[in-house]
Amino acid sequence: MSVQAKKGSTVKGPVKLLRMDQKRPHPNGGKAGPPKKIRGDEDDDMDFDDEFPDDYDMEQFDEQDFTEPQGAKVVDDGDTNSSWGRPPFPSVNPATENLVFQQIDIDHYIGPPCEGMPGQQAGRVPIMRMFGVNDNGNSICCHVHGFSPYLYVTCPPVFKESHLGAFKDALNRVMIADMKSNKENITDAVLAVDLTKKESIYGFHGNKKVPFLKITLALPRLIAAAKRLLGEGKVFVSDIGTPAYEAYESNIDFEIRFMVDTHVVGCSWIELPAGSWSIRKDKLDTRCQLEVDVAWNKFISHAPEGEWGRVAPFRILSFDIECAGRKGVFPEPDKDPVIQIGNMVIRQGEAEPFVQTIFTLKQCAPIVGSKVKSYNVEKEMLDEWAKFVRTVDPDIITGYNINNFDMPYLLNRANHLKSETFSFLGRIKSIRSVIKESVLQSKQMGRRENKSINTEGRCQFDLLLVLVRDYKLRSYTLNAVSYHFLQEQKEDVHHSIISELQNGNPQTRRRLAIYCLKDALLPLRLLDKLMCIINYMEMARVTGVPLSYLLTRGQQIKVVSQLLRKAAEQDLVLPVHKSAGDDEYEGATVIEPRRGYYNVPIATLDFSSLYPSIMMAHNLCYTTLLSSPAKANELGLESDEFIKTPSGNYFVKSTKRKGLLPEILESLLAARKKAKNDLKNETDPLRKKVLDGRQLALKISANSVYGFTGAQVGKLPCLEISQSVTAFGRMMIAFTKEQVEGKYTLENNYPSNAEVIYGDTDSVMVKFGVETVAEAMELGKEAAAYVTEKFLKPIKLEFEKVYFPYLLINKKRYAGLYFTRPEVHDKMDCKGIETVRRDNSPIVANLINTCLQKILIDRNPMGAVDYAKQTISDLLCNRVDISNLVITKELTKTEKEYAAKQAHVELANKMKKRDPGTAPKLGDRVPFVIIAGAKGTPAYEKAEDPIYVLENSLPIDYEYYLTNQLSKPLLRIFEPILGEKAESQLLKGDHTRSRIITHSKVGAMAKFITKKASCVGCKVPITSASEALCKHCKMREGEIYMQHISTLGALEEKFARLWTQCQRCQGSIHEEVICTSRDCPIFYMRKKVQLELADQDKVIQRFGAPAW
Repeated sequence: MSVQAKKGSTVKGPVKLLRMDQKRPHPNGGKAGPPKKIRGDEDDDMDFDDEFPDDYDMEQFDEQDFTEPQGAKVVDDGDTNSSWGRPPFPSVNPATENLVFQQIDIDHYIGPPCEGMPGQQAGRVPIMRMFGVNDNGNSICCHVHGFSPYLYVTCPPVFKESHLGAFKDALNRVMIADMKSNKENITDAVLAVDLTKKESIYGFHGNKKVPFLKITLALPRLIAAAKRLLGEGKVFVSDIGTPAYEAYESNIDFEIRFMVDTHVVGCSWIELPAGSWSIRKDKLDTRCQLEVDVAWNKFISHAPEGEWGRVAPFRILSFDIECAGRKGVFPEPDKDPVIQIGNMVIRQGEAEPFVQTIFTLKQCAPIVGSKVKSYNVEKEMLDEWAKFVRTVDPDIITGYNINNFDMPYLLNRANHLKSETFSFLGRIKSIRSVIKESVLQSKQMGRRENKSINTEGRCQFDLLLVLVRDYKLRSYTLNAVSYHFLQEQKEDVHHSIISELQNGNPQTRRRLAIYCLKDALLPLRLLDKLMCIINYMEMARVTGVPLSYLLTRGQQIKVVSQLLRKAAEQDLVLPVHKSAGDDEYEGATVIEPRRGYYNVPIATLDFSSLYPSIMMAHNLCYTTLLSSPAKANELGLESDEFIKTPSGNYFVKSTKRKGLLPEILESLLAARKKAKNDLKNETDPLRKKVLDGRQLALKISANSVYGFTGAQVGKLPCLEISQSVTAFGRMMIAFTKEQVEGKYTLENNYPSNAEVIYGDTDSVMVKFGVETVAEAMELGKEAAAYVTEKFLKPIKLEFEKVYFPYLLINKKRYAGLYFTRPEVHDKMDCKGIETVRRDNSPIVANLINTCLQKILIDRNPMGAVDYAKQTISDLLCNRVDISNLVITKELTKTEKEYAAKQAHVELANKMKKRDPGTAPKLGDRVPFVIIAGAKGTPAYEKAEDPIYVLENSLPIDYEYYLTNQLSKPLLRIFEPILGEKAESQLLKGDHTRSRIITHSKVGAMAKFITKKASCVGCKVPITSASEALCKHCKMREGEIYMQHISTLGALEEKFARLWTQCQRCQGSIHEEVICTSRDCPIFYMRKKVQLELADQDKVIQRFGAPAW
């Protein structure tokens, strides 16, 4: 029951707070992860900081005690009348009305058979379950009956139809005997055995089908046992003996099998025709508003085209937690309480959340536009939050690193507090949410250990996992991500400040609550900006897998799903591949770059969808593969009916058999072309997003088909296909170079001899020798058309862009101004240049970016050289702000887990000795600068906290920054311009001779130094520190005093400007700035000015009180 905390009420015992930013476990390895930071900006309409109205209504949930039935625990909150619940479901008549909904999640469970439905009627049976939402926003659970798992096995030559009964009985006996437990009371493990004509997808077999046995089993878990027993020759049938049967399609997920056979794709619209379905009246298993039963072969799955491409108003919940901890200790759920949970709920397609609520421990002042729920008891708060989740009934749960921190922490905390009802967060009333460790292994992301939590019927969409999978960023803190995508960031509140906020009064807790709500809002804004939900939904539709698979599985399942669908149309079956070693094959070609700075237009010719088009043009597929010419003769093929690829492999031509992969690729690319055309004509904003997501999903899917064939640790690798594709690609790049350089010559009346200066995987850069972008574009278009005619369809060389000017540094490293129309450039395009490397200080990115702008946009290479020299001079003379020298690294492992000593780890240990409470924790990003040390001191010993450096005037090791940070990136971009002289011009010379060295206030030498007062005017030592000036400067006292007053005024103005900037960033100009973001340059500038102001004030004090 929710209660409002009484004024002045307190929680007993001392509470020390740690921000959630300080304690996110990392998605990789379950270790520490990116700290959450304040980030992005709230929408203008949602002004958290307005004055709150007098008539604010602290409405509470409907109060209702939880009941626990005997036997299995079931939590049912009953009929809640909250305005946050879903709209009421209108009455429907299954006999006369169709039921239409968009499914978002598909799973299966083992349950009792349903009377009147097809399938096994004894024991327990597999039942598919589809969760979805209709156009009105009502939630639906559809139980699909009668679908059974099956596999195929090869049929021995002596096997006849008369053996089917004996084989079924023999296999059934062996499988029943093999079972270790039979809790489902299975009497018939084998439901059916059918003799069918199929063809293996692997290799060309002369288009001849051969007999296969289709074995239908009672439960999905029995598939593996059947494969093993048959493969080991454990099944005896008279007249046949015990041959080893080879299994096909035994490694297909049951959900995928069901979706393929019923033509269901992820997030598709399902229609249950009138008379084919029934409503469950009692024994409701789920929290959905409507539960229905239907036979597996009675419903209609609509292809996501036209009106069926729309998206239902799914509910998305974004939440964020803040918890209290002990000083200097990583929060532990069995010791440290949760103090706030911020929530935002939005309907897909709407701009603003319709629910904004915060659950707080201890009373919190009201917040405009948000509902504040305050509690004195933590267990009560957690139980009410779980009830809130069940009431709102979200289809998708999102947040930042919720899978590896927020959800596990809440579940473990509730378990520690002995909450009986909290863990029922899914849609199945009798199933608790539990934490499991899962490992995701893929070539794209490597090995990643994650926590997985079951929330049946609700799809977990952790934004951090999405960003790590889809984007390569300098930092994955929410603050950094928001700045990258939304160009805004938020205040970063240190955990020691949060201690004061929580232990203060309702107004200070209100500030913490606003902060927490912003953390819940930002993932929603990022999801909208990056179109994550739409893009993933379209990917699920295109590839035919459930939405949840896209985040929890690798790339291969998507291709397997498409292969199965196409194979089923042609009676093809997929073999079960036994993973072999990593066979290597030669990759794409790269034409050796002719490095240099080109002040003439460079045209770029690109192959459109190169690898897919090669597979289509040359009919490369599993089904067309020939092992050798001898095999071709054996199958009676003529020499013109098959080809030999440049890698020495053989494939039949499409005249003999059209490949399955080319057919899949053709349909994907045709669908993409249609989606792009529809996108041009579409006016509805949401529909445009859907179509854009669709064309992107189709493009990614087409490109992933080649990768699937080359994945050696995969479901169905085929080295012959992947090496043939890359061999054709290499040949085509070389052929393009030859054709272009052969045709575009002075002899053929062209302005100059064309020269291919660089070639990458699917593109060539051509210098036609013309002066203008327009001329280069004309010749580029002409060359693309000319070369395309020489290739088989659908291979197409396209003119895409012109670079002018163009800086070619090395393979896969170049920069240039990018033109798609002759009038003005689109952008400055850089590839492989270290402007955003995570282990570089900001000075590197700023210098390289400015130099590139001067070289490319201003076309002034020598101006760039002068700027680089000036920056180096500023660095050596201590004129560079410390914020530009800060290097940041994440503390992902403990000291023992690092193989070698690391600068940021050593600094963290050093800071721990100074003050354990403020020292970086596991998961924090550690900012540091490299300070000067004795000769030969390793860099990891010279790392120091920037604030400590400012406070104690520690000297920076500028030589380290010049040698280890600036020199290599600078030489990379200037060597093509200056040649061998680059190093001597940039890193040596007059600009490097003048240096300023600061003297440390701490350290070994400081103990032997006696500090003496000096004259403010001429710096000569004087006897008394109470005097400001020596006797020689006394005559100019007024003048010197006014100079220092002027300096003080300038510093105060600078501090005021920086303070105002921080106030704007935090969204409030009438509250104190409490941000301590170590990633922000303003923070360091503010700290430096504060120290300079204090020092300047001491100088002014030495003059004494002014006399009038």
